[in-house]
Amino acid sequence: MDPGPWMSSPAALSVLSWICGGLVAAVLLWQAARLLDQLWWRPRRLERALRAQGLRGTRYRFLLGDVNDYARQTKEASSGPPMPPRCHDVGPRAMPFLYSTIQEHGTPCISWFGPVPKVSITDPALVREVMSSKLARDVEKFKFPALTRLLADGVGNYEGDRWAKHRRILNPAFHAEKLKVCMSRSPSRRCCSALSMCFLISMAGLLSLVNFQLMLPAFTACCEELVGRWERSLGPDGSWEVDVCPELQSLTGDVISQTAFGSSYLEGRRIFQLQTEQIGRFMAAVSKIMIPGYM
Repeated sequence: MDPGPWMSSPAALSVLSWICGGLVAAVLLWQAARLLDQLWWRPRRLERALRAQGLRGTRYRFLLGDVNDYARQTKEASSGPPMPPRCHDVGPRAMPFLYSTIQEHGTPCISWFGPVPKVSITDPALVREVMSSKLARDVEKFKFPALTRLLADGVGNYEGDRWAKHRRILNPAFHAEKLKVCMSRSPSRRCCSALSMCFLISMAGLLSLVNFQLMLPAFTACCEELVGRWERSLGPDGSWEVDVCPELQSLTGDVISQTAFGSSYLEGRRIFQLQTEQIGRFMAAVSKIMIPGYM
């Protein structure tokens, strides 16, 4: 029997259209259920699990979470009057949403970036316990995949074996005996040592490729040049006011250029300047168009 005439009949075409429509509807229904699970059911399950452990914090709001509150409080803090000179109460100004959440709910506390819960810990002993245990390699980090791909990655975002590898690289620089030696030096040398330690953390991704013992002299030289310039700028009364932010940005560019680019120092510095400009443009765009869960 030849199926050709039947396949071209209106009844056969109607059956095929129903089958195709059913498959499309099934796929759309599956995707809708998956999306609903990611945006509502899973966040609600996580919220109940966290609160069952005694944690307090903000309640999950569909899709956006605390994004609107975060943006509003950040805008209010940045548009407020300047801080008084020598004021160290920077929490409400630098991180207003986290500060207000901790003040209201205590610590540790829960907040939401879109459908992703974030547990904030401020107790140094608890932070040390979490990061020093064997379970630290399995702690899920708060990720910004698009931001990481565009700008940079580091040990703060790593997980699993990759995190353990970079943690082993950094550990020798922070042994208690080495820190005691740093603190026994003169004030300027202590400052240089502290700045060098900071660069060991910030450049952890690069340290996996280059022995940090070979990079430490470049760190120290750049830090000593900066501290020496500050000391030469002291007034007759032994004081001098300096805007530390641009100074440290310039220092970071010098260190990265010398350690990563070697003889191509000016080229490296130019790349660092372009990356700084890229960060500014990216953050300006993010403040205008927020897609929760995408960054």
